[in-house]
Amino acid sequence: QVQLVESGGGLVQPGGSLRLSCAVSAGALDFYAIGWFRQTPDKEREGNSCSNTHDTSTYYSDSVKGRFTISRDNAKNTVSLQMNDLKPVDTALYICAARPWCDDTLPDRADYWGQGTQVTVAS
Repeated sequence: QVQLVESGGGLVQPGGSLRLSCAVSAGALDFYAIGWFRQTPDKEREGNSCSNTHDTSTYYSDSVKGRFTISRDNAKNTVSLQMNDLKPVDTALYICAARPWCDDTLPDRADYWGQGTQVTVAS
């Protein structure tokens, strides 16, 4: 019922920046928190950020705190992830997902998932 489409991934050098976007079904941001996850072929999917439903609370994993910023624009039905000072370990498929709420535990379950956009950090 809720569709999410990511964009903005690509190849970037270490230390560079990318801004990812997650386009969400119209009106869904009124009801859902949006989290960003990343997945590599040999590791479990991990949540790195989340924007809560009805307030401005945002949450980050220790590995990205201070480098990544999640933001939402409910009117435009988009959630963005600004990624700065990118490192090779950030290379992953970045996926946005919708769930009713989130907090500093960065829940790893969600109701709806996008297909992801690939981010590769390499020189």
